[in-house]
Amino acid sequence: MSTAISSSAMFASSLNRSNLLQRLNSRNLGAVRRAFSCTIAATAAAAAVPNGNASSKYSASRSRNLFSRISPVRRDYDVVLVLDQWVSEGREIHPLEFQRIIRDLRSRKRFSQALQISEWVSRSGSFKLSPSDKAVHLDLVGVVHGLEAAEGYFGNLPKEDKNEKTYGALLSCYVRSSLLSKALLHIQTMKEMGYGGTSLTYNNLMVLYKKVGQLEKIPEILSEMRNYGVAPNNFTYRVCISSFGERSDLIGMEKLLEEVELENGGLSLDWATYSIAAYFFVKGNEKEKALTCMKKLEHKLEKDAIGYNHLISLYAHIGDKNEMMRLWALQKVVCKKQINRDYITILGSLVKIGEFETAEEVLAEWDSCCHTYDFRVPNVLLIGYCQKGQIEKSELMLRNIVERGKKPIPNSWSIVASGYVDNGNTEKAFECMKEALAVKGDKLKWMPKPGLVTRLLHWIGDNCGIEEVEAFVCSLRTVIPVNRQMYHALIRASVRVGRDASWVLEMMKSDGIVVDDETFNMLCNL
Repeated sequence: MSTAISSSAMFASSLNRSNLLQRLNSRNLGAVRRAFSCTIAATAAAAAVPNGNASSKYSASRSRNLFSRISPVRRDYDVVLVLDQWVSEGREIHPLEFQRIIRDLRSRKRFSQALQISEWVSRSGSFKLSPSDKAVHLDLVGVVHGLEAAEGYFGNLPKEDKNEKTYGALLSCYVRSSLLSKALLHIQTMKEMGYGGTSLTYNNLMVLYKKVGQLEKIPEILSEMRNYGVAPNNFTYRVCISSFGERSDLIGMEKLLEEVELENGGLSLDWATYSIAAYFFVKGNEKEKALTCMKKLEHKLEKDAIGYNHLISLYAHIGDKNEMMRLWALQKVVCKKQINRDYITILGSLVKIGEFETAEEVLAEWDSCCHTYDFRVPNVLLIGYCQKGQIEKSELMLRNIVERGKKPIPNSWSIVASGYVDNGNTEKAFECMKEALAVKGDKLKWMPKPGLVTRLLHWIGDNCGIEEVEAFVCSLRTVIPVNRQMYHALIRASVRVGRDASWVLEMMKSDGIVVDDETFNMLCNL
């Protein structure tokens, strides 16, 4: 009986909704839709600029080095055109340069381009891929096309190419996909073929256990390695130390550190391993033990700027400004050149401990010597001021930078907008978000945070004029997919001024947005 009543109620609701939609007047629909779409059309037209021929863009006149031609290419297919052009000039592709290019592209996460180059070399027969090259190719297939494609590639390899390296690459694919059962079966096969007794295989298994949440298994793998005479490396110890730390087993972590130092004279552990141990000691409020690891970390640094960044961040965690600034001064002497990443680290560390005055001095130092103004650096202070509740100071700082002729990225304005929203000043947040949308270029990929967008759309629907709401929604559609909240803002603005909202419904329909209960209730107020 209750089901029948519920069905009847749903039918009546649908009927009422249908009648309401039919009553909405559709006059001026075409004109309003054209006005609403004008900004989108203009944006699309501006973006439709010919890109030119990649082979001519990266011609011999530009560079005599294949790596330097490929490195700046961004569109996937253009790398094939560059290779074709290279060969058409009578040049050869040497295996060492090929491997260098693939290594560089993988480090930059440009996996699709790396795979296309590897496929091109395979098709062209420029040279025979080595076992290592084929293992890298298999891994790229897994990253770009998925596990099934990687298994297919492995299955089609000739018997002589199914070796330790390609078996290891397929294992990496199973690890990436968190497939424990398949990985264990694959490792068993590798062991039967004599390929399983390497640190790489055991390290992969440790990573897999970490991914699936079986952290207690990781020390067991280390014990198995030792029993079978497989030498652990720094990566092995880092994963093991992390497994103890993530289980809050600081005693076990400390014991492992002592064992390794006694066995190897303390020489095998690198700064990254000590950094992980120090982090977990800091997290567990074991300050003295953390400091011991941090001192050992510093002795391992040599000229590694990333290591200095880690150590500075660790001292920020314990609030030691003096050590932070000592290391920053030392880093500038030892490492000679500081890049934006280094300034972001020291600024973030100073903001973390509330040392804004010193952070401003460091920012001024960076400003005086930077060659390209990277807004990610001052953004650190913008975020810090907003978190501290000094949103007006954050906005003033940004506007001062703009007045000096620097063009901010949208995210800089979005940071300030989020600060104003969190502080209850949505009107100011709206103004800042309009600035963000105004500086967003055609090539820049940027999406504002969904929560910020939702709150702004709700506010403008209740407070702004219909024309201003339309303009904002038009701009917003250029950076995020159209959603129901955009149309709800337009409907609320229409309802407030008694304007016909049928054009909004038609737009919703054309965009595939279903009229839900909230939309229906808004329309009932017409």
